[in-house]
Amino acid sequence: MAGGLFALLDDVAALARIAAASADDVAAAAGRASAKAAGVVVDDTAVTPQYLHGSAAERELPIIKQIAIGSLRNKLLFILPAAVLLGQFLPWLLPVILIFGGAFLAYEGAHKVHERLTGHATEAEEDVSEQGEFTPEHEKATIANAVRTDFILSAEIMVIALKEVVSSDPDASIWIRAIVLAVVAVLITVLVYGVVALIVKMDDVGLHLAEKESKGSQRVGLALVAAMPRLLAAISFIGTLAMLWVGGHIFLVSLYEIGGHDGLLEGTGVGDALHAPYDLLHHWEEDVHHAIGGALGSLVGWLLNTVVSAVVGLVVGFVLLYALRAFGIGGHHGDEHPSDHESAPADEPADGGVEDSPNR
Repeated sequence: MAGGLFALLDDVAALARIAAASADDVAAAAGRASAKAAGVVVDDTAVTPQYLHGSAAERELPIIKQIAIGSLRNKLLFILPAAVLLGQFLPWLLPVILIFGGAFLAYEGAHKVHERLTGHATEAEEDVSEQGEFTPEHEKATIANAVRTDFILSAEIMVIALKEVVSSDPDASIWIRAIVLAVVAVLITVLVYGVVALIVKMDDVGLHLAEKESKGSQRVGLALVAAMPRLLAAISFIGTLAMLWVGGHIFLVSLYEIGGHDGLLEGTGVGDALHAPYDLLHHWEEDVHHAIGGALGSLVGWLLNTVVSAVVGLVVGFVLLYALRAFGIGGHHGDEHPSDHESAPADEPADGGVEDSPNR
């Protein structure tokens, strides 16, 4: 009887060790996969605060919560099952999907650059009512728009993570891959929207500190409030750069993989042409690294890769932007404003009524 009990305990201990090892493997794989997707995470974190422009302070956290729930739903219910099945049965299709994702990010980045150059307002700014705050309808539309954009970014994150899992452990079961992607989905969603919540509430924290009696707290609070506009501007700028860099890099690498070893077009003339650009860039990066040497050489080589990827992203993005507009797709509300005003004479109201008072 005692022998049977000890044998059972040994079996339980063995199962526990296997489970612990599996958990360690999942944690390690999730960490590697999350690191690979870091560029898109920066992009996601930088883009989201722009959707809160014009919202009332008390509505900021509820809006972030709803976007975060939508993001988690995107990842777990829609993207994860599709990604796992593709990785299991059609792994050659992953680079093709990433090309479209990279092109989308490049398009979004180019759109932001175009807005800065032309002075057109962003969509988030145009969704603000005349009183300067969101109406409930605008809030719902903004959340839906943010969740739609998040779907593309989340798909990028999950596919990049899946590629890392597949390449690091090709023999991993479909269940291990699903668990790793689920862990990545939760960790990245909490990280992104936790950081976004901290960013958008920084001014409230500053105001709270500014009302304290302590002079030191007041200085810190006023500094936080004063820094908020510059921080948001910096985040917007970083987000645009991240879109172009990540989009261009994904685009180049995905073409490289389609035309390279085990790629969809391996051994064909088209495949060789697709393979060549990133192969050349990679050789440039290695040449710079070896020429300078050490950590500085690695940094300069990485910077070269990043800058070229960003330029490629900008070119791809603008090509898509103007190609879509040529077909009447992807127009921006801000582009329509001049024609709206040109429909009526400058000295007459557009509706033909009495001209409003300047002070109204």
